[in-house]
Amino acid sequence: MPAVPVTRLNHAVLYVSDIERSAEFYQRAFGFEEIEREGPMAFFRAAGSSNHHDLALFCVGASAPRPSRGAVGLYHLAWEVPSIEDLAAAASTLTELKALTGMSDHGATKSLYGQDPDGIEFEVMWLVPRDQWGEYERRGVVMPLDLTRELARFGRK
Repeated sequence: MPAVPVTRLNHAVLYVSDIERSAEFYQRAFGFEEIEREGPMAFFRAAGSSNHHDLALFCVGASAPRPSRGAVGLYHLAWEVPSIEDLAAAASTLTELKALTGMSDHGATKSLYGQDPDGIEFEVMWLVPRDQWGEYERRGVVMPLDLTRELARFGRK
């Protein structure tokens, strides 16, 4: 049986408790453009995206249970930014929104972690140029991220 030839993740759909609050968060945090509202769903596109939508929110109401950590299911989504400077700017934005929960250096990626208003976890990451992965080509590591050091190392000079 042949494998499914996946090329990339096209979009994500999240259950949320308050569509207005979540829409505002994703628009402010990521600059997503709302392209459609259909009943309890809202669809968003990232700037410069070729997708119909990159994120859809499906409102399940205020009484819906929050995600429980460690339960079977999706752990988080990861959005890639084009530069280390964009990652640093994302850290500021997420801090301002009180959504930043952590930062990690994974060797081949530099990552921020956050939560939306419903506690749904997400990652914002920058991919180190492939020719600089070195020992991390086939290793998954979690180290503290020194964003200032990485800006000096990889930033525009």
